Amino acid sequence: MKSIFSYQTALGEIKIAENGTAITNLCFQEDSIPAGAFVQETELLKEASEQLTDYLLGKRKNFSLPLAPEGTIFMLGVWEALCAIPYGETRTYGDVANSIGKKKASRAVGMANNRNPIPVFIPCHRVIGKNGKLVGYRGGLQIKERLLELEKQRGINEDNRL
Repeated sequence: MKSIFSYQTALGEIKIAENGTAITNLCFQEDSIPAGAFVQETELLKEASEQLTDYLLGKRKNFSLPLAPEGTIFMLGVWEALCAIPYGETRTYGDVANSIGKKKASRAVGMANNRNPIPVFIPCHRVIGKNGKLVGYRGGLQIKERLLELEKQRGINEDNRL
């Protein structure tokens, strides 16, 4: 049984869903919610919301949540590679394709990125076009830009403190 709950964040209203043991979805306002999900706040959803809030405030770089995205073996491999992109850094779709051993699969990587059911927690916002431009983000390019800027600023502030 999936549970889902809405939270107001700096990105607007988002919904987070879980399956009883792990986070399965993060939905932006325009996204449809997972079928059969019950609206109820659980301890895991509260924890996910708190970690997301801390991240958006620049207090957290990494999430420590159990994640259970559903997808093909290829998609799962792409999403795992996305989680390996360090905070504050970006990679191109080609870089991600290379990292999973599928050198010519940059378009397929883009499709897997697009279907990422847990954006932000699985940081698909860190993937950019080969020309360095921001391309495609389910939550909209404005949100992608905000997330990248937040990570860039947090990295700069920490570097200046050292």
